[in-house]
Amino acid sequence: MIQMLSRFNLKRDTDFETFERNYYEFFERVKRKGLVETTGKIGQRISDTPMDTDAEDAQKYYVLMSFSDRNQMDQAYEYISSPTADKEDLKPHSEVKLVVCDSVFTCWQE
Repeated sequence: MIQMLSRFNLKRDTDFETFERNYYEFFERVKRKGLVETTGKIGQRISDTPMDTDAEDAQKYYVLMSFSDRNQMDQAYEYISSPTADKEDLKPHSEVKLVVCDSVFTCWQE
């Protein structure tokens, strides 16, 4: 299993519920294509605790996505990067990308 942690901020005046709806709609579309396994809930950082030792300006939102293996992850990236991909499948992903900033993606294998 390969995990991908997405850390990000949302642009000012972004409606979180709309962002969340677009994220999960995109996830469901690529899951139906067999390009991803699972995703978690979108979490919000809790920075006012001594347990959080990240930088003060670290990203505010987090979500974890799982892929069965490297091949599936590479296929997913190829699909979202392809100019010939189904535009309806990628529309929610485009909407997500429009409102996300300061994104960092970290992948690891379990």
